Amino acid sequence: MSINIIAFLFFLFGYVVNMYYISILYHRGLTHKAVLMGPKLMAWLGMTGSWFTGLDPKTWACMHRLHHSHSDTQLDPHSPTTYGVLGVWVGQYKSYLNIQKGLLKDEKEFTDIVSDIPFDVSFIYKNNLSWLPYLVHGAVAFLLGNIFHHFWVGAGYFLGMMSHPVQGWMVNALAHRYGKRNFETNDQSTNNTFVGLFVFGEGYQNNHHRFPERAKFSVKWNEIDMGYALCLISEGMGLLKINRAQKN
Repeated sequence: MSINIIAFLFFLFGYVVNMYYISILYHRGLTHKAVLMGPKLMAWLGMTGSWFTGLDPKTWACMHRLHHSHSDTQLDPHSPTTYGVLGVWVGQYKSYLNIQKGLLKDEKEFTDIVSDIPFDVSFIYKNNLSWLPYLVHGAVAFLLGNIFHHFWVGAGYFLGMMSHPVQGWMVNALAHRYGKRNFETNDQSTNNTFVGLFVFGEGYQNNHHRFPERAKFSVKWNEIDMGYALCLISEGMGLLKINRAQKN
C-alpha cells in the first residue's frame, strides 16, 4: 500500500470520526433529539466531544438552536445574509465564542435554550484551555508522521479530525445561498448537493429546516445522506435509537 493511500486513510478516519460527532451526536442527537441517546452515550458525549472535535457540544447545540430560531435574520449567528458567504467563516467563530461566554456566565438568554442538556460546558473552556484538544491531535499527528516517516500521514489525520471549520462554513454559507429548494421556508436555506455529499447530508439545509426533527435529511431518491446511514448503523449496534415519532 502506497504512503499516499495510507495518508488518505488516516484523513478519512479522522474526517468520519469528526462527522460522526458533529452530524450524528451534536446535531441530530443533542440539538434536535432526532436520534435518542441513552444516559451512557450522553455522558460520553459530554466528556469526549470537545476532545474529538475541538468544539464544546453544549455551546454548539445552543448556537444551532439559535440558528433555527432566527435563520437568515440579523440574529442568526452564522448567516451569509449578515456576514456574506466568505464572512461566515469568521462570523460563526465569533458567534460561537460569544455564546460560550454567555453560557459560562449563566446568562439566561443562552442557558434557557439548552436547559435540557444534562452536562455543563466542558472544563476545557472554563479554564481557558481551548487550545488543548488541538495540541493533543497535533501530537498524535506528529507521532504518526514519524512512525510512517511521511508528513502527510500525520497531516492527513489532523486535517480530517479538525475539519469542522471547513464543514461548518460549507453548510452555513453555501447551503444558505446556493442550491435548490424543495420547500418554501422562512429563510434562505437550500439543498446543496455538493455540500450534502461531502458533509454527510448536512448540505440539504432546505429539507432540514422544513423538518428539523427528522434524522434523515434527504427526501428525494437522488439526495444522499451518509449521516443517516451512520444513524442506521449506530442503531443496529445498539448505540442510539432513531426517533421514529418523526416520519423518515
